[in-house]
Amino acid sequence: MRLLLHTAFVAAALCIGLSAAGQAKLQNVSTNAIPQTPGGEFSVFSSITKYLTQGDSASLASWFADNLEVTVISSSRNCSRKQAQEILRSFFEANTPRSFQVTHKASEANKKYLIGLLNAGGELFQVTIYATASAGDTYKIQQLNISRQTAY
Repeated sequence: MRLLLHTAFVAAALCIGLSAAGQAKLQNVSTNAIPQTPGGEFSVFSSITKYLTQGDSASLASWFADNLEVTVISSSRNCSRKQAQEILRSFFEANTPRSFQVTHKASEANKKYLIGLLNAGGELFQVTIYATASAGDTYKIQQLNISRQTAY
């Protein structure tokens, strides 16, 4: 399992063209898993990745839009911020998070995307987050998808 996880991280690093220093950052688990760019382009995800690592659904919910699409494993639904918080609380209770590693991030005008691997409850889950900015630079999560990671 450890070799498979390591292989997945190395493959992800190669796919997104990280430097040797970036590969070291990818392999080290931290609460601020997204490296900061000088302009802080992806700083919006710093808190989000920390809350995923901690399994803190209440703090994570503060980043949710009023209504969002949440998919956990195979159950998908559009729901309110409070409903989404409860869905994640239940998920984190059943799958205690151990680490979260960012494997890909991208942005467009007023849109940010993040894909990462969540090690929780002895399993790996792929997490995909789509956030948009409304008035100003306030980003809110519009979509959150957690699916079981399949073996390579």
